[in-house]
Amino acid sequence: MNVLAFAASSSKNSINQRLAYYAATQIEGANVELLDINDYEMPLFSEDREKELGQPEQAKAFYKKLGEADVIVISFAEHNGSYTAAYKNLFDWTSRIDREVFQNKPMLLLATSPGPGGAASVLAQAKQSSPYFAADVKGAVSVPSFYDNFDIESGSFRNSELEQQLKGLVASL
Repeated sequence: MNVLAFAASSSKNSINQRLAYYAATQIEGANVELLDINDYEMPLFSEDREKELGQPEQAKAFYKKLGEADVIVISFAEHNGSYTAAYKNLFDWTSRIDREVFQNKPMLLLATSPGPGGAASVLAQAKQSSPYFAADVKGAVSVPSFYDNFDIESGSFRNSELEQQLKGLVASL
C-alpha cells in the first residue's frame, strides 16, 4: 500500500510533518513517502497568473503524487485559524488541474500545534471541505499541546489516549 504523507506547512521543523509521518508508519504494510510541500513552491495563485503561466509543473507533479497514492495522510498547521499560505496556494493551483484534487483516495486528516487548541480550527475546515474535492475522509484527529503529548526523541506518543484514537483511525483504512 502506497501512503503519501505530508504536513500542510512550509516549516523545515514541522511538528505536523512528524505527526503525519508517525501516523503513516502505523498503517500496516505501508510504503510511506513523506512529501515536503516546499518542493512545490509556486507564485501566488490568481487567474491572471494562470493565464500567463498556464498550469505550473509543480502543481502537475503534486497532483500526480496524490494520484499514485493508495492512502493520503495530511497534518495541518494552523495560521491565524486557517490553512497555511503555502498549502492553500499549492491546493489552489492543483484544483485548477482537476477539481477532484484528492481523486477519491482514503484520507486521514490530522492537525497539531504547540498550544492547547491543537489546530482544531483548520482541521474542522479541512474535514468539512475536503469531500468537495473528492477526498474519502476516514477520520480526523487533533493533537493539542504537541510537545506534551508526543515524544520527539522516540518519535511516539506520550499520551496513550491520543495514540489509541489515532490507531483506531488507521485501523479503519
